[in-house]
Amino acid sequence: MQVTQLNDQQLIACYLEGNERAFEELLNRHQQKIYTSIYLFVKEQSLAEDIFQEVFIKIIDTLRRGKYNHEGKFLQWAMRISYNMCVDYFRRTKRRPKVSPTDTFDIFDVLQTPDFNSEQNIIRSQTHDKVRHLVDMLPPEQREVVILRHYADMSFKEIAKLTRVSINTALGRMRYALINIRKMVEEKEVILQ
Repeated sequence: MQVTQLNDQQLIACYLEGNERAFEELLNRHQQKIYTSIYLFVKEQSLAEDIFQEVFIKIIDTLRRGKYNHEGKFLQWAMRISYNMCVDYFRRTKRRPKVSPTDTFDIFDVLQTPDFNSEQNIIRSQTHDKVRHLVDMLPPEQREVVILRHYADMSFKEIAKLTRVSINTALGRMRYALINIRKMVEEKEVILQ
């Protein structure tokens, strides 16, 4: 059986038996989501790349020491490590994450979308810019839940565990984020297509 046909747990087992290709497949399978979530928090490409490398060094170290348990899914475990490393970085530097595109990276470039014509692409791009701007204006706790839910594709249970709050708190933050976005759209008369 080829490594591309194995699930994450099987890949980990193969890697621990010495198959480097198995870890390469695991990395290829999840690197885009993990890197994107890191980048959305730190907003700096070189820093995101550094943290991404640290995350995978920690993952390799944990796997080799036999400290990984199969209770959860690999991706959620890796996302928790990356989130904690981002939080540690912000604690050390006392910075707050901000969600906005840069000249070199835009989350919507890595999200797969169906082919649109030129006019639809312009409208889509303008709408994404407006939504990103509204998300930037949310309080940090609400912004964090929106990023983790919509950009990192995490469940509310995973978000609650990752941010160390109850599921109700995570749901509440999302609810208030949506209410606040709706208010901003009405107040600023933003047209989202």
